[in-house]
Amino acid sequence: MSLLDVATAAFATKKPPGILALIGDTPLVEVTQLDTGPCQLFLKLENQNPTGSIKDRIALSMIEAAERDGSLQPGGTVIEATAGNTGLGLALVAGAKGYRVLLVIPDKMSQEKISHVRALGAEVRLTRSDVTRGHPEYYQDVAARLAEEIPGAFYVNQFGNPANPLAHERSTGPEIWEQMRHDVDAIVVGVGSGGTLTGLGNFFNRVKPRRGIEMVLADPTGSVLFEYVKTGKLVESGSWAVEGIGEDFIPDIADMSLVTEAYEINDEDAFAVARELLRKEGIFGGSSTGTLVAGALRYCREQTKPKRVVSFVPDTGNKYLSKMYNDFWMAEQGFMQRQPHGDLSDLISHRYEAGEVITVGPNDTLLTAFKRMRDADVSQLPVVDPGGRSIGIIDESDVLVKVHRDSTHFNDHVETAMTDRLETLPPTSKIQDLLGVFDRGRVAIVMDGDKFLGLITRTDLLSYLRRHMPKSAAPVEREFS
Repeated sequence: MSLLDVATAAFATKKPPGILALIGDTPLVEVTQLDTGPCQLFLKLENQNPTGSIKDRIALSMIEAAERDGSLQPGGTVIEATAGNTGLGLALVAGAKGYRVLLVIPDKMSQEKISHVRALGAEVRLTRSDVTRGHPEYYQDVAARLAEEIPGAFYVNQFGNPANPLAHERSTGPEIWEQMRHDVDAIVVGVGSGGTLTGLGNFFNRVKPRRGIEMVLADPTGSVLFEYVKTGKLVESGSWAVEGIGEDFIPDIADMSLVTEAYEINDEDAFAVARELLRKEGIFGGSSTGTLVAGALRYCREQTKPKRVVSFVPDTGNKYLSKMYNDFWMAEQGFMQRQPHGDLSDLISHRYEAGEVITVGPNDTLLTAFKRMRDADVSQLPVVDPGGRSIGIIDESDVLVKVHRDSTHFNDHVETAMTDRLETLPPTSKIQDLLGVFDRGRVAIVMDGDKFLGLITRTDLLSYLRRHMPKSAAPVEREFS
């Protein structure tokens, strides 16, 4: 027996980690605190899968199918284009089985997800997110090209892989059918790759062919799928912030003929519903959860007769703590509206009076200042006295000048290193006054008399200008699965 044969035999007999056995069989819970009209609404908690999403199911299905048909051999490389949960599922499943995993990821993917897939052992190739199909740097085209160049590579291609919908036809659908005691009237889904729609549609058409089960689509505003269901036409896509669902094309495995009703849900409504679901039901879902639940609630409230409706929590909210569940991000993106003052204070992203500003006192140590900068991911802090007056500002350069020759100076007081020549502006100042402060290399401190309101940085000004940009002039941004 050759060394290759020995290695192959050893690979085949290796038992994968037991965590893979926990994929699927997720719980189903009824929504009891939200207005569901005359209907009962149940949510399948796919956030309870090992990596926290429904995509674990298709990752396991597609890898095992490739093993059976020989597309994936021992020592092979699993390649996929993904910016979300499919990549996490593949990193877990393929990595646990001993394969090399290479993920091609658009550069707008959240840092949390990139860190997660790397922690699972996957390799990451970043590519551009501002290009579409046919461009050499489009993420799917890059993945397909790498699969051709790397010996022993298997390109998963979730958008065209028949094992994707089979995962839901053989596991998700039967689970729902049994958990609902064979009494289901409608399923509300989103479409990313189309596997959930097609797999569940096929299953329920088989087990309940006469009365049928309605397949309801909840689609982000900006995606082409809603309009395609309503008119049969493909329109130009827009932009949306919800991750994981919505597309600018019709995936090969998505059987859109299965859809009986469709709802278009904008980002603001999706995020608001997801946050309300957490507050009222204690269910911690991601951004696509908000879209699906918003669509399900709209469907339920339109009914005149009681129905039993099922939808999903496709992934966990843990992946969106820096986005959808972060009030500052929500306000910066325009999804949460603060009471406007009509002056310069509207540009302040973190307001001192609301306890949103990270500060230091003059008698705090430089080590304390450095730790607060690092923890808050900022490069400067206002120095505020016990009376709430801003008396200075300290940045990384100030600290470095003090400690670079002798690190014991980290114990010195902030007042020994801070800058007290402040660039202060009243709220009545104009944007032109801000630009003058920035030209002098400073940060603007907004003071209403002796009252410190907050800081305005270049980033704050850019965010303000972006929020007030006409929507027709906004660049197209897309999310990926």
